[in-house]
Amino acid sequence: MSTSGAARRCRLRAERWALPEPFAIAGLVQRDTELIVVEIEADGCVGRGECERDDLLSPGCANVLAEVERARSAIESGATRMDLLDLLPAGPARSAIDCALWDLESKLSSVPVWTLAGLPEPQPIITAYTLSVASPQDMAAAARREAHRPLLKLKLEGVRSSACIRAVREAAPDTRLIADANGSIQPEQLFEVISTCAQHRVELLEQPLLRRADEALESLRHDVPICADESFHDRSSLPDILGRYDMVNIKLDKTGGLTEALLAIAAAQRRRLRIMVGCMLGTSLAMAPAFLLAPKADYVDLDGPLLLGSDRPGGMRFDGSILHPPARAFWG
Repeated sequence: MSTSGAARRCRLRAERWALPEPFAIAGLVQRDTELIVVEIEADGCVGRGECERDDLLSPGCANVLAEVERARSAIESGATRMDLLDLLPAGPARSAIDCALWDLESKLSSVPVWTLAGLPEPQPIITAYTLSVASPQDMAAAARREAHRPLLKLKLEGVRSSACIRAVREAAPDTRLIADANGSIQPEQLFEVISTCAQHRVELLEQPLLRRADEALESLRHDVPICADESFHDRSSLPDILGRYDMVNIKLDKTGGLTEALLAIAAAQRRRLRIMVGCMLGTSLAMAPAFLLAPKADYVDLDGPLLLGSDRPGGMRFDGSILHPPARAFWG
């Protein structure tokens, strides 16, 4: 079913969300974030989508509000999700619009998004829980507090990466661990960090080297899978990562929505790349569409609402690190 025949109205708003404690990754500390909500109304139904404003976090990113405004006329004139792939580049603005269109179609047709997308009915899943970059001692203390969770994701930074891995493993000896360096490791440090990951049962290392500076991965022998995040946005990124990475992190704010995410996963899996489904900071409104991709993923990292410390009314339910499907009235 297409929503293109129904008269539409598109609205957007910016929301500032404070974090209960700073969220730190290599090179960035966030104490709050700005989320953009897009609402598309037709025939008395409203579809919603959400994204984080990356233009406030990284220089050179397109203004998200301006990108949505640029597409407003086409959206209100009936542009489809596939039209969006040509109207806007991959990124958060397109993601919020795309997810709002999925939600709108679901509400107009009374058919769940997972059915519309040809996906299995969603079931509860385990999400990773992220520990911010800090000193080895502070990361160990955080790991000790969160050791009851089945899967922790460690944010690493440069030369102290190995020390942090060792400290966290000692503090949480039975917890599954994955790690993300956000491109902060130098090529000469890489072998040591990979070896430390292997010795301490870290199951994957995400984005160890900077994007466009990851050629060293082509000749690296490694026992720990390497996952592309900043180096992978959508299908167009595949030629740049083949032969370097074993996995890709699919984030809707990178792919530009659920539509491209489904295409990107299929293309990556055809090339025998494994899948992580990840997120930016956001509420359940951003997690809900990504949640539908969980059956296609080896790892799920959708802890955005936990890091925000609060969520939208009616949002998805967390039992510790178990994330439950959204209510149909909330999204999809």
